[in-house]
Amino acid sequence: MVIFKKHQRFFILIILIVLWGGCATYYAQNIDFQNSVAQGDFEKANSLLDKNKKEATSKNKLLYYLNRGYVSWILQNYEQSNYYFSIAENTIEDYIQNYYLEALTLVSNPNVKPYKPEDFETVMVNYFMALNYIKLSKFDDAIVECKRINIKLNQLNDKYKDHKNRYQRDAFAHTLIGIIYEANKDYNNAFIAYRNALEIYETDYKEYFNITIPEQLKQDILRSAYLTGFYDEVGFYEEKFGTKYNYAPKENGELVFFWLNGLGLYKSESSINFTKIPNQEAGFVTMVNDEYNFSFPLYIGDKTTKEKEAFHELRFFRVAFPKYVERIPYYTNAKIETNTGLYNLEQLQNINDIAFKTLKDRMLREMASAIMRLATKKALEALADEQDEDLGTLLNIVNTITEKADTRNWQTLPYSISYARVPLNEGINEISFKTYTRGPGVNEQVFKFEGTKGKTQFHTYHTIASN
Repeated sequence: MVIFKKHQRFFILIILIVLWGGCATYYAQNIDFQNSVAQGDFEKANSLLDKNKKEATSKNKLLYYLNRGYVSWILQNYEQSNYYFSIAENTIEDYIQNYYLEALTLVSNPNVKPYKPEDFETVMVNYFMALNYIKLSKFDDAIVECKRINIKLNQLNDKYKDHKNRYQRDAFAHTLIGIIYEANKDYNNAFIAYRNALEIYETDYKEYFNITIPEQLKQDILRSAYLTGFYDEVGFYEEKFGTKYNYAPKENGELVFFWLNGLGLYKSESSINFTKIPNQEAGFVTMVNDEYNFSFPLYIGDKTTKEKEAFHELRFFRVAFPKYVERIPYYTNAKIETNTGLYNLEQLQNINDIAFKTLKDRMLREMASAIMRLATKKALEALADEQDEDLGTLLNIVNTITEKADTRNWQTLPYSISYARVPLNEGINEISFKTYTRGPGVNEQVFKFEGTKGKTQFHTYHTIASN
């Protein structure tokens, strides 16, 4: 009882931190919603979001509206979906550093702050808004959203002096811009967008994400060049692609089919161990990890004498950091079959790979601050223990409880996005969409579209199943 009265504020602090942050991951805390999405029960998922409106004003406000936007999109409530995504985007843009929370993070963990999205999550908002505008036949608005993707990526990467993201340009965004321009008969701008997409696939995506150039994109470039009258360009790309182009007009319109496959990653927690090595440079201590070949010099020249001593006494500690858990899609590939032929769905974007790569980039940028955060906690713990053994023990408990990684992320994103162009016949067309598993399994879904002269129709379909 004496110890409790003497240090009751610390006991209260421990209780508050446990209640505030909890030990479960974000995925586990929202397991009912996650299960509803995984089972394709989106009415239930929407109902769960309706019942959890307190999240709209919590530190998870952004994730709440991202999920609301996604669920409304898949329920085909496109205007409502863009309403929610607009709130999410405003939340991102209004994200202003809160210095009180930054200070609290130094002695606790990032979970105390409002959720700050990964860079690729930021631009995925514009993807969905563009898809919504396409379904609403607001093509100009859709193009604006696609252009904003590339503007955002430039702005995000300009912030990083070192360890820039490998995800700096987006091929899918340029492809989507081209598709929309072409649907509006603006073949010149469509050609420019397709050409930009090709250049990114040939460089960034080939090197970092192992995505090959879609064969359909090659045809898109050749067709738009031909329709613009750029016959020299047609010849150039015929030679480049090793093909001979023959223009075949789609007299009764066509269908652009986007396939969103599987569910993206969710975050769990991992830890990285660091040890201190001697540092000859005055005012610094160096923490290293041999497994990842990390070495981070920490400047402590501005610390008090006691704090410096505590830092020098550090020998070993663990830093909590988020890691992604991959959800392998149940279906490996898909085809569309009509009476005009068989069309493969080709991958445009692998969100799974982009997520892994960008998290690693962020880890390299933020590891030094994470080490300083934990080193500061350990140093304060040593100082407290020197002054009062009970106080040191309590602070050790607080530090152990609060060394948690931020496992929040947008968990309703797809694993990948693919597409195909399908010419339509006059009248009603039956489109057989077939998805294939790693074994002999195949699933078939039939859609009907009416062919209309000169009109491009769009359809997006998300297969949720994951292994």
